[in-house]
This record gives sequence, structure tokens and C-alpha cells, in this order.
Amino acid sequence: MIELRGLSKTFVGRDGSTVEALRNVDLKVTDGEFLTILGPSGCGKTTLLKTVAGLVSWDSGDILIDGTPVTGPGPDRAMVFQSFALMPWATVVENIAFGLQLRGVRKAEREERARELVRTVGLDGFEKKRPGELSGGMQQRVGLARALAVDPQVLLMDEPFGAVDEQTRRLLQEELLSIWEKTKLTVVFITHSMEEAVLLGDRVALMSARPGEIAEIVPVPLERPRSSDVHALERSTAYVELTAYLWDRLRDMHEEHRRGVAAGGASGGAG
Repeated sequence: MIELRGLSKTFVGRDGSTVEALRNVDLKVTDGEFLTILGPSGCGKTTLLKTVAGLVSWDSGDILIDGTPVTGPGPDRAMVFQSFALMPWATVVENIAFGLQLRGVRKAEREERARELVRTVGLDGFEKKRPGELSGGMQQRVGLARALAVDPQVLLMDEPFGAVDEQTRRLLQEELLSIWEKTKLTVVFITHSMEEAVLLGDRVALMSARPGEIAEIVPVPLERPRSSDVHALERSTAYVELTAYLWDRLRDMHEEHRRGVAAGGASGGAG
């Protein structure tokens, strides 16, 4: 289980200015859950994910995984970014096996594991290709396979399909659903898409505009498994109504934030 208690984070710029990214965030993610996080741009979603990964420090509060405090990166967590972050000189197999190499796994063993994952993410025949020879969708499949290679308990995904075209995005969503249905990893997945949040998640954590707080946790009433009939799910009444509800909530948040900024500016001008 992942547990966040009263998590707060403020960034201080070189000029001394401050940006409050997160404020008093409380959140629990159960073992094997697929939690999606949705919120306005700049609300602190990525900061939240990076704190769980141990890549960013925080000012107050606690993060625990299975009751153990997070103090930095650990082998129990793997992260997939929107940018593919692959080594351009390395082959597909070498990129996937990189984390295992860092852990001292023997070459034959790590390459065997990498080749298994090549098949899992549908890259058969591309084992010896380098990132520059792959499409964006293929590169993201490599990034996903690299994260899976180290057998994490928790998979943290920061808009992983945001940089690919819509057709590829749909294929990757189905691929991820299929992989999750087999592995039952605990997944925390950030997205800007209401449709993606509903299609993938068991619950959607809706964050407020900055400073980011958990505004609402919305259960997703869609049956699993989902990978075999995504199109039918997207035509269902529950899917349509929930995506519409999330859009209404986000639109209200944008409007409230805009009014708040305008009021603050007006007050500042008068003062």
C-alpha cells in the first residue's frame, strides 16, 4: 500500500519567489490498484509522483510504502516518463536490461529477461534496433519494458502516452491494460485525459488547481478485464457519464482558479 499523509511541497526560485505545489495531500493506494490522477495543468501531479518515486524531497508530511517511510528512490518502485529517456547508443534489449545491469544481474540472465519483455510489449524483431530507428510508440514500449524488467511492486507513470499520436496512444492503452491484468502491479498513472483516466483506472484521484490537493476520489464502475473490449466500454453509459462528470469538475476548477487569480490581481492593483 502507498500512503501519503499531509504531504506539502513548496519550490523556491533563484530570485526567492515561492510556488506552493502541494498542500496537505492525503492519499491511499491499495496493493494491486490502478489509480489514475487527473487535474488542471500545473496542479502538482508530476511533483506528487516524483515524491513517491523518491526523486523530489518534500517539506512536510509522510510517504509510506507498505508501512516503510520513503526516503529516496528504491527497487520497489519504477517510473515511466512522458519523455522516453532511452540511451540512444544502446539497442532495444540493452535499454530494457539497463536497470538489471545496474543491479549486477548477469548478462545472460538480464538479456533473457529483456527478450521476454520484448515479446510482452510487442516489439518482436526489433531487439537490435536503436531508439533512433523506432517510432515514438515503439520507444515508449521500450520505456515500459525497462520499468517492468526490475520487477517493481509499484509502477509510477507520468503521462507516458502524452507524446505519441492518438492511434498509437489507443494501442498503448490497450497494451498497458493487458499487461496490468497479468501482473496486477500497483500503478499510479498521471494523465490530462478524462477518457484515459476512466478507461485505465480503478479510481480517479481528482486534484485541485495549485496548490494541489486531493479534491475528490471518484470510483470507476467499469468491470474488468477491460483490454479485450475497449470499444464497448467507451460506448457504455457509465463511461460516458463519468468522463462528462470529470470534465465538468475540471472546468469548474479552471473557472474558480481564473476568478481567484483575477481577484488577486485586482486586490494587488488597488493596494
